[in-house]
Amino acid sequence: MTKTITINPVTRIEGHAKITIHLDRRGEVDDARFHVVEFRGFEKFCEGRHFTEMPQITPRTCGICPVSHLLASAKACDAIVGRDIPRPAKLLRELMHMGQIIQSHALSFFHLSAPDLLLGFDADPAVRNVVGLIRQQPDIAIKGVRLRKFGQELIKLVGGRKIHADFPVPGGVNKVLTAAQRDEIVKGLPDAVAHAKFALDLLKGYHQANHAEVEDFGSFDSNYLGLVQPDGALELYDGKLRFCDAAGKVFHDQIPPANYLDYLSEAVEPWSYMKFPFISRLGYPNGMYRVGPLARLNVCTRVATPLADAELQRWRSRGPVRTSSFYYHWARLIELLYGLERARELLQDRDILSTEILVPNQPANREGVGVIEAPRGTLIHHYWVDENGRIEKANLIVATGHNNLAMNRGVQALAKKYVKAKKLQEGMLNRVEAVIRCYDPCLSCATHAVGQMPMQVELVDWDGAVLQTLRRDSTI
Repeated sequence: MTKTITINPVTRIEGHAKITIHLDRRGEVDDARFHVVEFRGFEKFCEGRHFTEMPQITPRTCGICPVSHLLASAKACDAIVGRDIPRPAKLLRELMHMGQIIQSHALSFFHLSAPDLLLGFDADPAVRNVVGLIRQQPDIAIKGVRLRKFGQELIKLVGGRKIHADFPVPGGVNKVLTAAQRDEIVKGLPDAVAHAKFALDLLKGYHQANHAEVEDFGSFDSNYLGLVQPDGALELYDGKLRFCDAAGKVFHDQIPPANYLDYLSEAVEPWSYMKFPFISRLGYPNGMYRVGPLARLNVCTRVATPLADAELQRWRSRGPVRTSSFYYHWARLIELLYGLERARELLQDRDILSTEILVPNQPANREGVGVIEAPRGTLIHHYWVDENGRIEKANLIVATGHNNLAMNRGVQALAKKYVKAKKLQEGMLNRVEAVIRCYDPCLSCATHAVGQMPMQVELVDWDGAVLQTLRRDSTI
């Protein structure tokens, strides 16, 4: 008999998805799938628009990471313009990007993941959420709110607005940073760094107390992809592509982002609107790879700021590569600390207040690629234009898309561990959600629907009959 259970409060993912768990004849888990069942179509309805409109259209893909889409789009348009943007404009764009890294990573850790870590995976769903965290541990919740606020205010001071700023444009940026705005950001840095260190200590304490579960939580071998500097250091705004395998061995390095199609391909499945990117030479699905904080720290040689690099060395104390999905949280906080340190460096640069911020933006090339490391991972915007600069074709590969195969692998691992005797438990559902939250997915970005974001888990036997359904209904 099919049984439906509605569980509240809201799930802590962005978008609309469901999970199906398939049993074999013995009643054991044979397969599990993470289905993304919404569709938006940004790549298609951008066709016919002038390329200069793209930095304002594509950020509407999502209200959570508009800065990332804005910057990737602007970089793709720069390539169409065919001219290097002024150095001060690049500094200001990267500074805005650091604000996005700070606020997004703070949101992910304190608001979306901390309720599981601090209140317990098996806690009552009525209290296992950010409101419950505020009630039980208000000091921790307040630190998270203040840290995210700092990142949001940085974005506003640099770009003019916290969400959907029109600051980066093809050829540079359209406003300068004033000395007063610079000083206001600098004034908030010490407290923000203190809150980031606090979060790192909190998470490291959790790892130490729950070592066995942490190491086994959605742990599997995969390849990894991220941007790096010429010497292999972590890079979030610019840089070249680097791929490494499950042991940390680099097999593609210093790949110009514009050449991504020489190394990546995309597959589709009938049960999901989200595409499945894979490494071309390894084929599908063997070419699975991961992006985002975990991947970036696995592929980089070092971090180019002192505090974050020291944390990276601690993170690598047990080996060069971390495979457990749980390590996304730790890596995310190391990157948050890097974002704060890098913001300080940018603010101290002599060109940060320069007025040389824009070059003419007439189209010179028929296509352009913009790549950036969004908080969730590598973000690719690729535009093809006609002779008048109007979009003929657009391709967006977002971080959640890159991670699609890996998230499905994580769901399989958790389902096989926790689904027993043809019976679903609420704690099992939350652990499946938690392995997805490790990747901090943005499903609206990845599928290019607006509205509700229920999580539905189906238990299916070997001949396709639905035995039980668990569902969480929620609205952003």
